[in-house]
Amino acid sequence: MSGDRPATTARPARAAVPGPRHAAARTRRGGFVARAFGVTAVLSAAGSGLGLLRDLLLARYFGATRGTDAFLVAWTVPETAAPLLIEDAMAFLMVPAFSLALVLREERPHGPDPVRQLVRATLPWLLVALCTLTLAAAVGAGPLVHLLAPGLADPALAVTCTRITALTVLPFGVVGYLCSMLRAHHRFTAPAGIYVAYNLGILAVLLGGHTLLGVRSAALGVTCGSLLMAGLLLVAARRLRGGGRRTARPARGAAAGGLVLIPLAMLPVAAFTLTRQAQVFVERFLGSGLPPGTISHLNYAAKVSQLAMTAGILIVTVTFPLVARALAAGDLAAARDRVEKDLGQAAAVVLLGTAFLMACAPSVVALLFQRGAFGAHDTAATAEVIRVYSFGLPAQALIGVMVRPFFSLRPVVRRAGDPEPAGLRPLDWYPVAAMAVGLLVTAGVGLAATPRYGAPGLAAGNAAGITTAAVLLLRGLLLRGIALRLPRVLGGQARLLAAAVGAAAAGAVAAAGPSSPLPATLLGGLTVVLVFAGLGTALGAPEVRGPVRALLRAAGPVTQAAERKPHGR
Repeated sequence: MSGDRPATTARPARAAVPGPRHAAARTRRGGFVARAFGVTAVLSAAGSGLGLLRDLLLARYFGATRGTDAFLVAWTVPETAAPLLIEDAMAFLMVPAFSLALVLREERPHGPDPVRQLVRATLPWLLVALCTLTLAAAVGAGPLVHLLAPGLADPALAVTCTRITALTVLPFGVVGYLCSMLRAHHRFTAPAGIYVAYNLGILAVLLGGHTLLGVRSAALGVTCGSLLMAGLLLVAARRLRGGGRRTARPARGAAAGGLVLIPLAMLPVAAFTLTRQAQVFVERFLGSGLPPGTISHLNYAAKVSQLAMTAGILIVTVTFPLVARALAAGDLAAARDRVEKDLGQAAAVVLLGTAFLMACAPSVVALLFQRGAFGAHDTAATAEVIRVYSFGLPAQALIGVMVRPFFSLRPVVRRAGDPEPAGLRPLDWYPVAAMAVGLLVTAGVGLAATPRYGAPGLAAGNAAGITTAAVLLLRGLLLRGIALRLPRVLGGQARLLAAAVGAAAAGAVAAAGPSSPLPATLLGGLTVVLVFAGLGTALGAPEVRGPVRALLRAAGPVTQAAERKPHGR
């Protein structure tokens, strides 16, 4: 199985080095991960909060109508460009590439800087491709809208909004490239803040222009937000310029002993991201034939549901450069250990969020959205979709964990001294095939269930398809050469799932008591957290037991100090 691994990264796996020096290195790395995760979590939470405020204003100003349906179809362009150019495809390609360049910089302290070589070899071509894609999306807005949503009630408005949102493609690509560079250098603050800038731009235009421009203000805000993202990272990237060596005449390719670009390696990554995003296309296509507002209900449900999945992916965002650096250095054992840990931690976070959504979806939607043009009927429809969507959230998080090391073993660059690969192998396309099978399941379930169940039928297709793809991708990671210890991984997932089921059931009972949305959400959420923590600890899930013990240890000194404090003071 490991013989299918590309020669570009087939370096001998190194065993862990015992002794205090190695233990100190692990401690430093653990401290770095904790700090980076803390910064990323805080800024990502701020960005998510602003994104939620953005969705609240969309619901308040425009409700769930033909106008919001038109805007959301136009939003398909940045929704597709963001994973392709920011978080998924660009990161899968460029984080391993920059990690390999940094390894070479350490191995070869003299001569041309591999990081600068990589930028010169990739950035100009990227900018040309981004400009071409931007122009194509703007010019082809009409056919694109008809292809995505042929039954849309207001296609002209959708075309106008699509031409505006098409301008996000160029800044999104620049953002994704710079995020990969900064994260490979272990700089996480600016990349974590991009969605704060993005949503601030949207909110500024939406608040100032919704009366005059209507839903077009949201489309214009998306474009302005993308420009703010790019500006933030350009400032941060300039601070890296002093970190590399300067050479008067940089050598190229093998003559420099540096890096050689492998353009074909980009194809499977781009195809995987587009195939994964195609689930949204299926929903929009089938949803356009349902009553007006259905696409909006799906969108609001997806935005709330994705908050749980995003929290789990934050862990992988921080640890991905560590995995990529280990694979670039040939340390397969360290990469495997990190991936197994990521699978457990991401599943714990996402399953906790899933249990909360299952228990409290109606009260959460009523608390967030039910005001202005968004009525009780919209609340009930959105909450029903959220509960169905939630079945697929764990699989989405696991795919996010597994696909990163898969593509890191076939980076977009190779060492100049490594043998040149013969070309793409069938295994390189395995994630694309897995997502294609999942997409067929999504479409099949959606077509079968939509006539009877409407939007929940579409959500069920999404959950079934992404779960199928996750199971297939787990097998693909083993074939790729990441020898996961399946009994340990699957046993850990089963313990977390059992804790989540119990927490969801208890939380639903608690949330059913209060009649007001806020008390119902707070009581249900608190019950979910306590029951999940108790069951996870009792079942021996280390991802739950570790944080619980840490909280108890932290609470111990506080309690003892309070008991020692003299009365009357």
